[in-house]
Amino acid sequence: MHELATLLHRLLDRRTYPAVLATLVSVAGSSYRRAGARLLIDATGERLGSISGGCLEEDVRTHAAEIVRTGQPKVVTYDTTSENDLVWGVGLGCHGVVDVFLENLSAPPAWATILQRNLEHRHTTDLAVVWRADDPAQLGTRLASELPDVTGGAGVFRQTLHPPPALYVFGAGDDAQPLVQLAKVLGWQVIVADPRAEFATPDRFPTADRLVVAPAARLVEPCAPPADACAVVMTHRYVHDVPILKQLFARTLNYVGLLGPKKRATRILADLANEGVHPIPQRLGRFHAPVGLDLGADSPQEVALSIVAEIQASLGGRDARPLREREKPIHG
Repeated sequence: MHELATLLHRLLDRRTYPAVLATLVSVAGSSYRRAGARLLIDATGERLGSISGGCLEEDVRTHAAEIVRTGQPKVVTYDTTSENDLVWGVGLGCHGVVDVFLENLSAPPAWATILQRNLEHRHTTDLAVVWRADDPAQLGTRLASELPDVTGGAGVFRQTLHPPPALYVFGAGDDAQPLVQLAKVLGWQVIVADPRAEFATPDRFPTADRLVVAPAARLVEPCAPPADACAVVMTHRYVHDVPILKQLFARTLNYVGLLGPKKRATRILADLANEGVHPIPQRLGRFHAPVGLDLGADSPQEVALSIVAEIQASLGGRDARPLREREKPIHG
C-alpha cells in the first residue's frame, strides 16, 4: 500500500507529465508480482513502482519512450516459460507469461483523484483496465463504474483497491515506537492511544496518523476502530490492559493482539469472565496472545517485526509457514 500511496502522489502532481503508466494485467504461471502491479515512468524517465523484481522494468522503459512519442497504448507480453530462458540476457526463469499494458498520460487521470479520496476515507475503489479492444478509444484505466461496453476479444482487468490496514496501538511505551515505525514503512494507517499523556506525544511518535489520550476505561471509544482494523494492546500495565481488552472484545475487529506471556493473557480472560465478559468464539478466534510470530525475537525492533508479520499473515489469510512448504502458488 505504501507503493500505491507513493504512486498516487506522483500521479496527482502535474510535473509528472507526460508519463506512461504500465500495468501488469494478466499472469499465466509464475510471476514475481501479481496482476495489478504498476510502474509509472514520468517525464524525466524516472521509474516509480514495479511490475517485477527488476528484470522487466528497463525493457518497459524502452517501450515507454515509444508510447510518449506516438501517444498510442500497447500491450507487451513477456514469456519466461522456457527452461533456458535468456530473454534480454537476464535469464528470468520465472516460468510464466505476463501481459503488461502501457498507456500514455498527459495529465492527472480522474480515477486517481477519486482513488486518493476513497483511500483517505477508507473506502474501496473498483478500477478497470481495458487492455485489448476493437475500439482503441476504449483502451486505458478508468473507474469500473465507467467501463464502456466492450465486445469481441476484449481484455479487461478488474481490480478492487482497499484502504491500507489500520493498526491501533494501545500503549505508547518505548517498544511501541519501532512497531509504529515499521507499520508506517508498510504504508499502514497507525493510531496510538494511551492513558498517559506524557507517553502519547508527537515527539515520541512523529509518524503516527493520530494520537489519543483518555482513561483506560474509555480509551477505545474515542479511537473508534472500524471492523476491518487491527489492534495491539501493549501498555505493560495490567490495570490498563484489562479495561482496554474489555472494550475491544465488545467490537468485531480483524485482529486483536496482546503483548505478554500466555499466563498473563489467561489471567486477563479469567478476570474478564468474572466481570461477565465472555467474547463470542469469532472474536476469540481473532485474539492473539501472546502477540506475534515465533521468530526468536528479543529486542523491541525484533518483536515489532514478529507482530507485523503475524498481522500481515492474518490479513492475508495465511498460516505464516515457510514458503518452501507451500504447495499452492505464492499468489494463489
